[in-house]
Amino acid sequence: MREFFKSLHMSGDFWGGLAAMLVALPASIAFGVTIYSAIAPAHAALGALAGIVGATVIGLIASTLGGTDRLISAPCAPAAAVLSAFAIGLVADGVPQGNIILMLLMLGILAGLFQVLFGVVGIGRLIKYIPYPVVSGYLTGVGLIIIGSQIGKLVGTEAGTTWYHSLVSPWLWDWRAVAVGAATMLAMLLGPGITRRVPGTILGIAAGTATYFGLALQDESLFELAGNPLIIGPLGASSDGYLDSITGRWHEIGDVRLAQVAALLGSALTLAVLLSIDTLKTCVVLDQMTRSRHDPNRELVAQGIANVASSSVGGIPGAGTMGATLVNLSSGATTRASGLVEGISALIFALVLSNFIAWIPVSALAGILIAVGLRMIDREPLRFIQSPATVFDFAVVVTVVVVALTIGLIAASGVGVAMAIILFLREQIGGSVVRHKFYVNQMSSNWHRPESETRILEQKGDQAVIFELQGSLFFGTTQQLYGELEPELKTRNFVILDMKRIQSLDVTAAHMLRQVRDALTERQALLLLSNVRENLPNGRNLREFLEQTGVTENTDTVRLFPELDSAIEWVEDRLLGEVEQLQPAPETPLELAEMELFKNRKDDTLADLDARLERRTYPAGATIYSRGEPGDAIYLIRRGTVRIFAPLGAGRTRHIASFGRGDFFGGLAFLDGRPRGDDAVAATETEFFVLSQEQFSLLADEHKRLAVTLLTALARSLALRLRHADTEIAMLQEY
Repeated sequence: MREFFKSLHMSGDFWGGLAAMLVALPASIAFGVTIYSAIAPAHAALGALAGIVGATVIGLIASTLGGTDRLISAPCAPAAAVLSAFAIGLVADGVPQGNIILMLLMLGILAGLFQVLFGVVGIGRLIKYIPYPVVSGYLTGVGLIIIGSQIGKLVGTEAGTTWYHSLVSPWLWDWRAVAVGAATMLAMLLGPGITRRVPGTILGIAAGTATYFGLALQDESLFELAGNPLIIGPLGASSDGYLDSITGRWHEIGDVRLAQVAALLGSALTLAVLLSIDTLKTCVVLDQMTRSRHDPNRELVAQGIANVASSSVGGIPGAGTMGATLVNLSSGATTRASGLVEGISALIFALVLSNFIAWIPVSALAGILIAVGLRMIDREPLRFIQSPATVFDFAVVVTVVVVALTIGLIAASGVGVAMAIILFLREQIGGSVVRHKFYVNQMSSNWHRPESETRILEQKGDQAVIFELQGSLFFGTTQQLYGELEPELKTRNFVILDMKRIQSLDVTAAHMLRQVRDALTERQALLLLSNVRENLPNGRNLREFLEQTGVTENTDTVRLFPELDSAIEWVEDRLLGEVEQLQPAPETPLELAEMELFKNRKDDTLADLDARLERRTYPAGATIYSRGEPGDAIYLIRRGTVRIFAPLGAGRTRHIASFGRGDFFGGLAFLDGRPRGDDAVAATETEFFVLSQEQFSLLADEHKRLAVTLLTALARSLALRLRHADTEIAMLQEY
C-alpha cells in the first residue's frame, strides 16, 4: 500500500486520475440521464446515479484487471446510443418501465460477457483490423444519434417529440432550456482557448448551471427541486431509493419473457463490438503517444468484467475513453493507478456533491453530449471524394451512417461487416495472384549443367512455364488466375505452379486446379506443384486439402515437389531426354581426360597435371568447406553430387547451386584468393580431384601453357554461369 501511494506521488497518477475524473464524471452523468430519460423523464435522476456507478465501478475494475497504463475507462457515447435506442424501442412496444430498466441491465451484462469471450478466444487482435471506413461510419453514426437524442432536451420540448420536429418548431421551445444549453456549449467551445487547466465539461456545466440560477432569479419556480423538468432532480441514493430500485428490478426477472431475452443478444453483440472498438482505438492512440504496447485481449477481458459488474449493480457499461485518457496522460499519469484514482474520486465527488448534481440542468447535459457527438463525427472521409480510388470507401462510410440513422446500430453493424468483406474482396481481386511468370529457359534450376546441356535447355525450355503464385486463392481470384493459365495450357508440356507465397486456398480454387489438371492430361502434359506446405498461415494443411479435394489424386498427371528448384530440375531432366530410373546405376569415377574441362588435351600434359592433384573422398552429408575458410583449392568432381549453401543470417542458409559428375566448384575463391563465401556439402558420397594454389603455382612454373589453358577454361565456365545469372536477375527485375 505504501508503494502504491508513493507511486501516486512520484508519477503524477493522483493528479492525472483526478483531472480525468473531472472529464469522465459529468459525461457519465449525462449518458445515464440520456438513457433513462428515454424511458420516462422521471427516471433522469436514476440515470444520473447509473452514470456515477458506472464511472466508479468501471474505473476501478478495468484499471485493476487491465494491462494498459494511463487508460481511463468510463461510460461512453456508444453505450448511450445503443442503450437509449434500445429503451426507446421497448417503450414503443409497450414494455413496462420496470422491465425496461431490468433489460437495460441485462443488456449491459451480456455485452460485457461478449467482451470477455472476445478476449478469451483472441478476437481482440482482430477487432482492430476492421477497416477504417467501417469504424468511421460507426462513430459518425453514433455521434449523430447522440446529437439527435439531445436536441429535444436542449430546446426543452416535451418528451416524445422527434428531433426534427423539435428542431423546426421554435414555438415548442422552452427558451430557458435553450439559454442554458447555449451557455454550456459556448463555454465548452471557448473554454480551451482561455484555460486548459479546467476541463471543458466542467466549464460547460458551470456556465450552464450559472445561467440556470441567473434565470431562477427572474422565475422563483426554478428554485423548486421536486417535479422540475429542467433539472436532474433528487438522486434518491438512500436505502429505499436507488439500491432498492435496482434490487427490486432483479426480483422481477421472472416477468421477462424468453423472446425478450433472445432479442437482447443482437443488441448486446453490437454494443460489445462498439465498446471494444472504442477501447482498442483509445489504446492504439495511447501506444503511439507513449511508445508502449497494450495487450488487446487482456484489455477486452478486463473491460468485459468491469461492464458485467457495473450493470449488475445498476451502472451503465463503458469503455476506454479518449478524452479522459488524454487528460490523464497530459496531467502526468504513468501507471494504471491513475484509473483507480479516477474511480475512487468519482464516487467521493458524487457523494459529496450529490445535492449539487441534483441541480444540474438537463439542457446543460444535453449541450455537453451534443458537443461530444460533434467530436465523434469523423470529417476525414470527406477527402475520399477527391479521388476515384477512394470514392467506394466514402460510400462505405455513408452507407453505415445512413443505416445507423434509419434502421439502427444493429443493422449498421451487419452492414459494416458486409462492407468490410467487400473491401477485403476488392483489395484481393484488385491485385494479381501471379507474382512471376517464367519459362525454364529463363529461370533454370540450381543444378549447374555442362555447356552442351545448357544450349539444349535454351532451345527447349519454353515447353515448360513457371507461375509463382501469391496471396489468397479463393472464389474471388480463381477466374483471374485461370485467365492467365488458360493460354499456356494449350501449348506447354509442363506447367509449374509454385505455392510458396500462397496464404490460403478454398474449394473453388481447388476445383479450378482440377480443371487445369484435366486440360493438361488431355494433351498428355503434366501439372507440377511446388512448395505445397502442410501449414498455411490460416492453419490449413495444404497438402492434405489438395488430396481431399481430388487435385492430387492421380500422381501420373500431378506431381508434388518440396521446392521450386527441384521441380525445375525434374523438368530439365525430362527436356534433356534423361530416363527416370528407380535405382540409378552406380557412377564410376571420371579420369581427367573424360572431363569436359580437359577434353582434347595431350596425355603427357594431363599426366603432369594428374601428378599435382590430390584425390579425396567425402561421405554423404560431409562438409567439404565452410564459409570463411581460405579459398586455396579448386574441386573437380569425379563422381557424386555437391550442394552449395549461401548464408541468410541468423544461422540460416539457402541452397543456391548443385554440381555433379564432371563439373567443378570453388573457382571464385581459387582465382581471387579471398575466403570462401558459402558452404559446400556432399549430397552423396563424392570423389574429387583437388588442385591447391600451391600445386598450381608449381604446375605453372613447369607448364605455363597448361596453366593458362586451365585458367582460361575456368574463366569461361564461370563467365557462362554469370551470364546466365545476369539473365535471371534481369527477368526478376522485369516483374
